[in-house]
Amino acid sequence: MNNINLWTSSEHALSYLGKADKIPHRTEGEGVLLEQVPKNVKRILDLGTGDGRLLELLKIDRPQMQSVAIDFSPTMLSAVKTRFADDKNVEIINHNLDQPLPDLGLFDAVVSSFAIHHLGDERKFSLYREIFKNLNPGGIFCNLEHVASPTQSLHEKFLKEIGTLPENDDPSNKLLDVETQLQWLRKIGFSDVDCYWKWLELALLIGVKAG
Repeated sequence: MNNINLWTSSEHALSYLGKADKIPHRTEGEGVLLEQVPKNVKRILDLGTGDGRLLELLKIDRPQMQSVAIDFSPTMLSAVKTRFADDKNVEIINHNLDQPLPDLGLFDAVVSSFAIHHLGDERKFSLYREIFKNLNPGGIFCNLEHVASPTQSLHEKFLKEIGTLPENDDPSNKLLDVETQLQWLRKIGFSDVDCYWKWLELALLIGVKAG
C-alpha cells in the first residue's frame, strides 16, 4: 500500500499553490459546489482547507457563517491563517486527516477540495462515516475530488491535459473511482448521492444527511 504523503513538505505545498489556479475546469467544479451549499448554513467544516481558497469562495455569499478549517501542512496552515487573519468566524485546526476527526460538534455542511484522495481507501471510508455523524439532519457533504480514471489511457490523457507526465505523477495520490465512493456514501446513509459534476479525473461527489 502507498503510504507516501508529501504534504508536510513546504516545497510540495508551494508547488501546488503555484499551479492550483491553472488546473483546467477547476472553477467549474467549484461553481457547482457553491450552488449546492445553502446560503443559510450557520456552520461549515472544510477538510484539507489548503490555503483557504474554497472557504473564502463560500464566505462571499455566507459572510456570517461559522467555519472550521482543517489542514496539517505547515505551509497551508500559514497561508490560511494569513487569509483569514481578520475573520473571527474562522477557526483553523492543525489536524492530519489520517487520524480520526477531533470532537468538533455538528455542522450544516462539510466540504473538501482535492484533499481526501491523499488518504488510503480504508481511511477514506471511515472519514466519510465521521462526516455523516458530524452533520446536522439536512446537512450536506460536498467533496470536490481527484478521482481515478477507469483506464490507464484516460489517466494519461488527464495528466497531459494538466500539463504533466506519468513520471511526475504525485506519489501522495491514492485515487479511487467515482462509483465506489458513491456506493460508500449510500451505504453510510447519505441521501441524494450523486456525482454532480465531472471532468476527466476531477469530480464533485455530494450526499445529504436526511432531515
